[in-house]
Amino acid sequence: MSCSTCTSGDLLIAAGCKNNGGCSTGGCNKMNTYDWLSDMDLPPYEVFDVVEIRFKGTRKDFFRNTLKLDITNGDAVIVDVPNGHHLGFVAMQGELVRLQMIKKGITDDENIRQIYRKASPKDFEKYQSIKNREAPTLYRTRELIEELKLEMKLSEVEFQADNTKATFFYSADERVDFRELIKVLAAEFKIRVEMRQISLRQEAGMLGGIGSCGRELCCSTWLSDFKSVTTSAARYQNLSLNPSKLSGQCGRLKCCLNYELETYMDALEDIPTLEGPLLTMRGQATLQKTDIFRKLMWFGFEGVASWHAIDTARVMEILEMNKRGEKPSDLYEDTDSKLEIAQAINTDLEQLDRKYRNKARNVRKKYNKNRWKKNKQ
Repeated sequence: MSCSTCTSGDLLIAAGCKNNGGCSTGGCNKMNTYDWLSDMDLPPYEVFDVVEIRFKGTRKDFFRNTLKLDITNGDAVIVDVPNGHHLGFVAMQGELVRLQMIKKGITDDENIRQIYRKASPKDFEKYQSIKNREAPTLYRTRELIEELKLEMKLSEVEFQADNTKATFFYSADERVDFRELIKVLAAEFKIRVEMRQISLRQEAGMLGGIGSCGRELCCSTWLSDFKSVTTSAARYQNLSLNPSKLSGQCGRLKCCLNYELETYMDALEDIPTLEGPLLTMRGQATLQKTDIFRKLMWFGFEGVASWHAIDTARVMEILEMNKRGEKPSDLYEDTDSKLEIAQAINTDLEQLDRKYRNKARNVRKKYNKNRWKKNKQ
């Protein structure tokens, strides 16, 4: 049997890594949580009775365990929802839930609904039969959207466990009048219909996928708060402003552009700001590129193909000299430092040049060999 709490496939038959009960990558379940307080001896007091429940996709909500049920993470439970009940899985409990509620600004009051009971095999069978309706309903609804010519994209359909309500998740650029669509859906499927608009980032997290890094999308595995991402984040990191490389599967700028932004911002504090070229006795040196982590800046003279790497301290020193109307004889302080920096920087460049030179040589050999065989025939 596969991971018992894996929700990437059916309820009882997981479609994950089939690692016999334990996922070694942590990627089978969406929005996994790790209880970092489990190995700590907390002061003896009453356990926090609110539990975080995970539903289909990345949706989570909080419910109160008023009946003091003995549940653990991954257990399926029946919870109270408006006008019925639904089936979900325990994602987190204990003091971590209290911290999560504070983070999301949710008040611990009587508005939090309760957990009815642990799910029974009969509940699983009923819910599985209800889930089998979701795919046909999704395809049929998309056909109706095309017939009604609505400017909206239907992403997912989720049926409630009591088979009385279905939630349709969609994305749209503008306001959509779907009143006629709701009437048709309610009459055809005999259920209550709820249309819920989601953003493109939420849509990508709900559908899932593999990012350009080769890993599962952050929004579908752990990322729950979507912060705004701007092109300035790419500029600070000296990334090419290529939309095809900076955009994720949602069509928006990748969320991971913000992950290292603070590190780059801290490193840029030590990089001097240049309003023009550096003035030396040899001529004007123009900035070509900057390595902010190694605190190195490359400058080139007009008409000279080679670049010169100097550290930021020397750049600051030359700027102070230029402000006083003075010009150094060269970018470097002395011959020794010039050779030392040049050797340290050029090592990486030489290795890169050697790599591609050998690659090009092998390609030419292979081409000549194939050409010789073809002529021989």
